[in-house]
Amino acid sequence: MSANPTLEIQNLHVAVDGKPILKGLTLAVRKGEIHALMGPNGSGKSTLANALMGNPKYQVTEGKIFYRGEDVLGLSADERARKGLFLAFQYPTAIPGVSLANFLRTALNARRKEMGEAKPIPPKEFRALVTGHMALLKMDESFAGRYLNDGFSGGEKKRAEILQMAVLRPEIAVLDETDSGLDIDALRIVSEGVNALTGPDLGVLLITHYQRLLNYIKPHFVHVLVDGRVVKSGGPELALELEAQGYDWIREERVA
Repeated sequence: MSANPTLEIQNLHVAVDGKPILKGLTLAVRKGEIHALMGPNGSGKSTLANALMGNPKYQVTEGKIFYRGEDVLGLSADERARKGLFLAFQYPTAIPGVSLANFLRTALNARRKEMGEAKPIPPKEFRALVTGHMALLKMDESFAGRYLNDGFSGGEKKRAEILQMAVLRPEIAVLDETDSGLDIDALRIVSEGVNALTGPDLGVLLITHYQRLLNYIKPHFVHVLVDGRVVKSGGPELALELEAQGYDWIREERVA
């Protein structure tokens, strides 16, 4: 496990349309760690995910985001992704006309170039890589020829996101409410895919509203986000406490 944080967020303040959402969030994630970020609706969870990836709608008004020791606030979303920051969206966007396979190949070659590999991945090697990961996620191989997220079910979209993560091999993966809209079977398959990919070379920030996802993906750390700040951190038992008692006791604890 890395001694220094791979992703370090310092005193982050973010506004959307002039309205402050994050109000001094501090968090550090190392490779090999799984962090769960939980909080009530409107606490700023998805705002954090978008700010980390450089969505221009989310204005960072104060604070720093360091990735592998580099301040990435001046980098575009594309530049951050090529360096190894990955975001699995809560609501993935459909891209008609672009097949999943072509999207993956283009993204992978850009990532390889960033890592010093000038040559594109050979077609045979790419097919073997993709089909192997698709088997893990119980996806039919014909899926690769479909337009990205176009007509996909909720479960198919989430599997496609995890497939992207598997192929691109990021160093930090931010999973924004990956459990949203999934039935229990799809949730289990997606979780098994995430678990198969986690290890010493990947740090995961798992953003979720409910504890049920954490029955399948076991975090090392759980953080509670309320009103734009991390107000409590602990181990996996904290998620169980939130499931049993909700978030009101944390609000009351803050007031007291």
